[in-house]
Amino acid sequence: MPLFESILDANHRAVAGDASAGLHPDEFADALPVVALTCVDPRLNAYFPNALALPAEQFIWLRNAGNIITSSLSSTMRSLALACAVKGGREIAVIGHSDCQICKTPTLALLDKLKALGVDRSRLPLNLNEFFGMFGSERQNVIKACDLIRNSPLIGPRIPVHGLLLDLETGRLEWLVNGYETLQMQVVPGLPANAGLPQAGGPMESLGAFKDFAMGEMKFPEIRIGEVASRAGEALPQETGKLEDRIGQAIGPAAEAVQQVAAQVSQYAEKNWPKPPPVRMKPSPPPLPNKIPPPPPIRPRADLHRR
Repeated sequence: MPLFESILDANHRAVAGDASAGLHPDEFADALPVVALTCVDPRLNAYFPNALALPAEQFIWLRNAGNIITSSLSSTMRSLALACAVKGGREIAVIGHSDCQICKTPTLALLDKLKALGVDRSRLPLNLNEFFGMFGSERQNVIKACDLIRNSPLIGPRIPVHGLLLDLETGRLEWLVNGYETLQMQVVPGLPANAGLPQAGGPMESLGAFKDFAMGEMKFPEIRIGEVASRAGEALPQETGKLEDRIGQAIGPAAEAVQQVAAQVSQYAEKNWPKPPPVRMKPSPPPLPNKIPPPPPIRPRADLHRR
């Protein structure tokens, strides 16, 4: 039985009241130590590493708020890689827990808490959900973290990555991601499942049907350049249309997320940011009266030289 199957079995028996439930670490020397990523919640201090039935020297404990991983090259991912490369970790477990306060904190409430600490909103990134890795489900957060670890170039491809969820009321562990099954499912597209693995009988037998291949018998189909160009011209509009559809599908959710964040920021600003005083416009003075004097009256001149 693999290590984490034994861990889950011992944990469930212990929670059910079996006083003899436990683990023999010496039987799993090839799978130890375990690297565990958990939350910083102090309620977890009483559970680990006892909930896994592991001795402290075989338990490498990494913690951050919410056991969050934001990318395959994040600082947490670098710590996991160093724990495996330097400290000799053989298997990785992301362990979330019930009643996670990070999960229960919406973005606007987080802004209020940061503001109370003197953190100005203008100094924070626009997309707080992405920056802090906020999540709405403990289970989905663990599954996402396992997927990022499994696809990180910093983690060896033969290291199992498990996902667990701890019930804080009972101490029972739930297995969300089976790292052993994930390793078996990892097959390079276009290659058989045993590609690259040594085969019995030497290298020629591992070639299978290709061992009798003769280079001189290779034949290429006769295709004219004009035919290739014609086919490419017909296929190009179809592939372009498919690409446009994929781009639209990829951009759509991102655009909706941006709109939601903008709406939240607008609501927060309207609620918390000081409003500028109203600008009072001075009334414009009335137009000046026309002071141009009227022309003098025209008086007839007396003709003094009458004939």
